[in-house]
Amino acid sequence: MHIGLTYDLRSEYLAMGYGEEETAEFDREDTIDALEAAIRQLGHECDRIGNARRLMERLVRGHRWDMVFNIAEGLRGIGREAQIPAILDVYGIAYTFSDPLVMSLTLHKGMTKRVIRDAGLLTPDFRIVSGKEDTVQFKFPPPYFIKPVAEGSGKGINDKCMVRRKEDLPSACLDLMAKFGQPVLVERCLTGREFTVGITGTGPDATVLGTLEILLLEHAEKAAYSYMNKERYEELVQYRLAEPNSDPSAAAAETLALRSWQVLECRDGGRVDIRCDENGQPYFLEVNPLAGLNPKRSDLPILCSHLNMPYVDLIGKILSSAITRVSTDKQL
Repeated sequence: MHIGLTYDLRSEYLAMGYGEEETAEFDREDTIDALEAAIRQLGHECDRIGNARRLMERLVRGHRWDMVFNIAEGLRGIGREAQIPAILDVYGIAYTFSDPLVMSLTLHKGMTKRVIRDAGLLTPDFRIVSGKEDTVQFKFPPPYFIKPVAEGSGKGINDKCMVRRKEDLPSACLDLMAKFGQPVLVERCLTGREFTVGITGTGPDATVLGTLEILLLEHAEKAAYSYMNKERYEELVQYRLAEPNSDPSAAAAETLALRSWQVLECRDGGRVDIRCDENGQPYFLEVNPLAGLNPKRSDLPILCSHLNMPYVDLIGKILSSAITRVSTDKQL
């Protein structure tokens, strides 16, 4: 197959004057190199396209591909991860990962949790705060955990996101809203174990790859798997492969993650983040249907390394899911 590769290159945005945290979701050159090598090792041609603007330029010039392997996060708006899937839908070109609806929905953590809650799945009590008036009359008590409603890669997450007193909530939310220019998600703070569950496949064919427990080391920010902890993961984080056969919380986390993936209609591959309460009961936090794929730094490949799964096999599973899904759609 002739496969195009779409992505946002972090170095390009840094060169344009964007900051380190602003570009946290974008990819490094070694990620693109690894993806191209894996696609070629799987027997396909690979054409580096780049970001959404470059994709549009190529399409206008008449370039086409059998499939696009899309890892572009987009720059602006809550629908930014949906931009390239929407463009490719216009041209009838197949692509990996989820469609524009799912990409837009899942970037908005609050709306995602509403769908999860409506499906009868466990997620912490929450409220979306768009202004100071939204911080009154909460139905659940502190402590709270706050985060930007539509960011990834730990952006906006640090020790200040743990709010222990209700009277401190308005100022904490307003500070976060001012920094990121978007509403804030306020959740009941969970203090138990934290898991990230890797999933490949689509619908009834989706399966759990495995689960990592995230353990914060002595000098890490303790409140959560924060931006700083992710950036300095080698010194601040320990990843432990969970064993669902002997660990009831891990088994329940995998069941919840897979069901959430299917309810949200995510496709091909990604991660679901789970946090337990003090009794070991797992709750859905968020889903990443466009998970990072750096072979050394990203959580999904880190999980695969703990499973002794080569990087090329992970990329092969994602592509196989997309190819099977597209072939099935054409037969309908």
